[in-house]
Amino acid sequence: MAHMPKYKVEHYEKKINRHFDPLIEEQELLIKQYKTDATDRIVAKLSKKMGADKILDALEKAQMQLERAQHQAMTFFHKKAKKDKDGSKDLTYDMERKDRPATLKMCREQLRKWAEALVDRELRTRPEGKQLAQLEALKQRSEDIVYENGDDQAIAKALDDCTKKIGISWIVDTSKIKQIASK
Repeated sequence: MAHMPKYKVEHYEKKINRHFDPLIEEQELLIKQYKTDATDRIVAKLSKKMGADKILDALEKAQMQLERAQHQAMTFFHKKAKKDKDGSKDLTYDMERKDRPATLKMCREQLRKWAEALVDRELRTRPEGKQLAQLEALKQRSEDIVYENGDDQAIAKALDDCTKKIGISWIVDTSKIKQIASK
């Protein structure tokens, strides 16, 4: 590759991003919609299939009981601390725990991550996922063209040929634009 000034390389990178990023973002939004719906459906199925639903139910009941007990304890200690108005006793308390036992929320988040991974694999087989992969590959190919060629005309021609497949015209004909008349 001939030595291309850094500003030219940066210009091509910005132009590639300008063309491809909106298309890729649009495709990712379409996929995100399917991913959310599918993940929500799969979490319940995965939980039942793995047998985690019984554990989650038991954990939820235990956690609700724990929360009630924690609330009662906080109320009790708060009332006792309020009774110490004369300052004769130090009735402060610390209800925060330093260790992190498994919680229902943590278990549900883990199941959701596993479900999302399954959905991600499935989405790549859908038309939207295939189109996203093609757009990403075409963007990468466009960046490769910039780095592998040194001639501006060769780069412009190669990028125009590459992007015509998705309806992007790299070389814009400005000769047919009407002159703005000044008054």
